[in-house]
Amino acid sequence: MINWKRVYDAPAEDDGYRVLVDRLWPRGIKKCDLACDEWCKTLAPSTELRKAFHSGTLDFAAFTEQYRAELAGQREDSKRLAALAKTQNLTLLYAAKNSGQNHAQVLAAWLGDMVNA
Repeated sequence: MINWKRVYDAPAEDDGYRVLVDRLWPRGIKKCDLACDEWCKTLAPSTELRKAFHSGTLDFAAFTEQYRAELAGQREDSKRLAALAKTQNLTLLYAAKNSGQNHAQVLAAWLGDMVNA
């Protein structure tokens, strides 16, 4: 199972393997204080795409389309995390305030497609 949650939410026993998927380290959290198994910057949206989405230049549908195109170039890390998700829970950690529309959701769906393929 692939889940996503904010880095500011408390870890849960069923989180499984926890991966920070932001390009930037989250504000207000010391590296030694974040319970995560790895920081995978390569699967975060590019700086340009992230800024365009957060500024409102792109709506979520356009962001999703462009982000999925970026993810297509990151097959190695995608395959590795999808393989992990086949054997244990995988939780993608993000710092964005918007829990309804964010890159972790898009990434979770992308990885889910790989798991179910």
